[in-house]
Parts: sequence; C-alpha cells; structure tokens
Amino acid sequence: MTHYLEFEKSLAEIEGKAEELRAMARDNSEMDVEKEASALDKKAADLLNSLYSGLSAWRKCQVARHPDRPHCKDYIDALFTDYTPLAGDRNFADDHAVMGGLARFKGRAVVVIGQEKGSDTKTRIERNFGMARPEGYRKAIRLMALADRFGLPVVTLVDTPGAYPGKGAEERGQSEAIARSTEKCLQLRVPVVSVIIGEGGSGGAVAFATANQVAMLEHSIYSVITPEGCASILWKDANRMVEAAEALRLTAQHLKELGVCDRIIPEPLGGAHRDPQATLRAVGKAIEEMLADHDGKSGDTIRAERRRKYLNIGSQGLAA
Repeated sequence: MTHYLEFEKSLAEIEGKAEELRAMARDNSEMDVEKEASALDKKAADLLNSLYSGLSAWRKCQVARHPDRPHCKDYIDALFTDYTPLAGDRNFADDHAVMGGLARFKGRAVVVIGQEKGSDTKTRIERNFGMARPEGYRKAIRLMALADRFGLPVVTLVDTPGAYPGKGAEERGQSEAIARSTEKCLQLRVPVVSVIIGEGGSGGAVAFATANQVAMLEHSIYSVITPEGCASILWKDANRMVEAAEALRLTAQHLKELGVCDRIIPEPLGGAHRDPQATLRAVGKAIEEMLADHDGKSGDTIRAERRRKYLNIGSQGLAA
C-alpha cells in the first residue's frame, strides 16, 4: 500500500482511479480500460514531476521522513556483504537504535555504523524511532576505535530526528556521549564517509557525520533542530514549522552551498521510496567514490583534511 504525503493528495486520487479501473478490468475480462488508465498514468506522471520540480524546505522534510524510504538496515543488506553486527557499549547495554559492525563493501573490509528507525510499529518501538541513547553513541565509539586499530574505513548512515531526550538518557550522560562520539570521528586516522539517508537531526546526527566527506540524498535534511522544535522555541507555536524549515536552511542544496554537504545523491522522481533499488544503487556508487578519494593517503593526511573541513564550514556561504 502506497503512503501518500499531505501535498500528494491530488496525485493519490489520480493513481487511485487508474488502479481502480485496472482492478475492474481484472474482474471483468471483457472490459477494456487500458486507454483511460494510461491517460491517468500520464496525468499522474506530469503531476508528480510538477510536485517534485521545486519542493519547499518543509515538503523536503516530509519526504525525508516518509515511512517507506529505505532505512539503514536496507542499505546494509543491499550494499554490504559478510556483515557481522557487534553489540553493546561494554558499559551499560546495547542500543537497538544504532546498528554497526564489520562488513565488506565491494570486497573491501570496513566498519559500518548507522541509525535504524524501524519499518513497522513493532520495529519502530524496538529501535526507538532511530533516537539513540548514550549507549548507542558509546557503541559507535567502540566500533570506530576498532576501525582505527585495524585500519578499516568507516561508513556511517545517518537517519535520526535527534538523540533520545529521556530522563534515563540524560542521567547516563547523553550530551557527553554525543561529544565523545564527535571527538572520536575527528581523531580517526582512517577515512570516514557519511551519507544522510533521511533525517539528520541535531548533535545526534553530527556524532556520526563528522566525516571526511558527507553525502546527502537529494530530499534528505540535516539541521541543528527540527522545524517543529525551532518554531516552538522561537515563536511558541509549533504550527509555524513551515516558516522555520525555510529559515533553517536544512536541505541538501542549502548545505552544499555552505560546505556542510560535499555531494548530493539524486533520488528517483517522487523520492527514494518510489524506487528503493535505484536509491540503494546510487548511494552505493557514492560511497565507493568517496572511499576511493582517500586511497593512498596517510592517516595523518586523512585526519588533517577532516579537521580542516570542519574549520572551513560556512566560509563559502559567508563569502557569497
């Protein structure tokens, strides 16, 4: 069943009518509805192109959060082989919002780490909707240290509305764990490449995406706070999230201008959820190219380049 976003209601009606006609024809072999259905298909295709040709920042937020977008587990299953998950932070517990372990990417040994939101009600609750607790970040730190010790590149897949803000998480040092994870990213002498596959929310995303290169899917978002949270703080009105989304400059296109994002990965027309396999292939190609950019570089050079990148962030936008 297709999940349509709020701004896709007219598209849902057209595609629904086309499917209804074809369903009637399947029940009655004498009916010939293909001409009418094809006309509706064309109308739907034109409308889809129109809707996605100039998405606003808020609509991009909606697409980035679409429940049918490929999630971290989908990317790991499709792009990595010999994946061996490693669990726990060796301190408190295992955080199911964070996936990570050893794997091979196109035959190359790597460490892959990412946030998993879950794909249905049961797994979303189990994964805490991709919102990691301190033990999730400490697990990531442990995996990054392992990668550094054995000279393995790190690939991170970011998809989270932000770190979990619960009482227990705060008691166990949430902010400290996020800061340590960000620090560990900056210390590594191996390449770190990151892809924002959906939402990149606040420090919870930065802790995984402080990388040599950051790629963003075309309709993904990356920001210090959600538009709803921003509107609540600034105007005491979460309903002004559309205005906040524009002000935050959280789209891949805005962040490319600022130097936060290094490359934008095109999505299929209508978003990643319309053609997940094409999206998975595009992300795989981007990861391959980003890793290849660091082949032959020394550990000191890789670390120095990463630190320089973050010192220079924003200079392009300020100069413009």
